[in-house]
Amino acid sequence: MAAAQQRPKTPAANSASWRDVTPAAVVLITGPEEYLGIRAMDRIRTQVRAAAPDVEVTRLSAGAYEAGALAMNVSPSLFGESKLIEVDGLEAMNDAFLADGLTYLKHVEQDAVLVLRHGGGTRGKKLLDAVKAGGWPIVDCQPLKKDAEKTAFVTAEFKAAGRRITPDAVQSLVNAVGANLSELAAACSQLVADASTAVDADMVDRYYGGRIEATAFKVADAAMAGNGPLALSTLRHALATGADPVPLVAALAAKLRTVAKVAGAKGSAAQIAKQLGMQPWLVEQAQRDVRRWTPEGLARSIQVTAEADAQVKGLSRDPVYAVEHAVTVIASAARGR
Repeated sequence: MAAAQQRPKTPAANSASWRDVTPAAVVLITGPEEYLGIRAMDRIRTQVRAAAPDVEVTRLSAGAYEAGALAMNVSPSLFGESKLIEVDGLEAMNDAFLADGLTYLKHVEQDAVLVLRHGGGTRGKKLLDAVKAGGWPIVDCQPLKKDAEKTAFVTAEFKAAGRRITPDAVQSLVNAVGANLSELAAACSQLVADASTAVDADMVDRYYGGRIEATAFKVADAAMAGNGPLALSTLRHALATGADPVPLVAALAAKLRTVAKVAGAKGSAAQIAKQLGMQPWLVEQAQRDVRRWTPEGLARSIQVTAEADAQVKGLSRDPVYAVEHAVTVIASAARGR
């Protein structure tokens, strides 16, 4: 495994993606997104075991670390097995681990891979800086907050599995399960395993259409299309089955924000997508939606949705009416009324 442990020759080389990180003598996985951190560690472990099936794996906690444990576990064994040491909880590391970690970075073992997991914060900054200065790979695992990041994640999951998914199915899946990244990844795996053809929006709806996130966007889509009766019937069914009005209003607001952004942008769909950090097909969809709206209707819809948002969060005794009123106004405005 010595070849995998060579230090990068330039500082820029120490930034690695969780999808393609490879083993090195030291790998730092940092950032608060636990799921991506787990994926990165799993990838390294799989590659190490493929190269050295008899590798000895040791797991340590930086917060409960005992002095000398790192040196003991990385030392060559009598039988010459490679070593993989996984240390988690660096954000809560004690002074003993900080001292031993700094010492180890000065003289790493050639037949060992040390993977460090830091969940974020400033604790242990001196050690993190030493890893960076040494040119070792660093994987930054940040939460995927934007829809564009989540749709890119889903697309990459299907591409890695060698399967196709349509653009509208990608958005439907993000709408349905995008609140939690591990759930989104599990949904991708389920669809990859079950689909015999390209995954489309109908299949996503069969599997995940009953979730509140998916229902909220169904209400928003119907209202934005000017179909008031469908929007209201879907809304009332959702509320009758226990849905919270807050995410329903949030879905309306998200759709309106997208249309408003695209309405004020100039250029091709690709140019606007790059400017706004959106997927091109979402821009094209919003451009089609914009044609239904007058500037006055869009402004009125945004205002009534903002009012509904405040009302469902405690300013009204009848939050259900607030949502229904917003849906009615939006659907009417989308029809040019």
